[in-house]
Amino acid sequence: QVQLVESGGGWVQAGGSLRLSCAASEHTFSSYHMGWFHQAPGKEREFVAAITWNGAATYYAEPVKGRFTISRDNAKNTMYLRMNSLKPEDTAVYYCNALRDWSTKNPYDRWGQGTPVTVSS
Repeated sequence: QVQLVESGGGWVQAGGSLRLSCAASEHTFSSYHMGWFHQAPGKEREFVAAITWNGAATYYAEPVKGRFTISRDNAKNTMYLRMNSLKPEDTAVYYCNALRDWSTKNPYDRWGQGTPVTVSS
């Protein structure tokens, strides 16, 4: 399974923006559908957004539709999550992962360190 490293998190005021990056360790990254997930304090990890292996299709959780944009650059083995109009409820640790299949959006079992995002009101 490809190794992934998330970055780009930080502190931002409500209404602000951040761009997260997910760097993969090898070129097989381009073979995988990929997703972003987040885990808020005291809650289970949840799906945020997904993108097909070639970037042709994307899918978003309802709370982030119209505010977040997922993208990828296979030449750089990197995936991104542009987050606009951030809300305090977006506060969480954000993780990227490869997806087992597109229909379920279920991730593989191994997770990286994630990157924390804090949105203040």
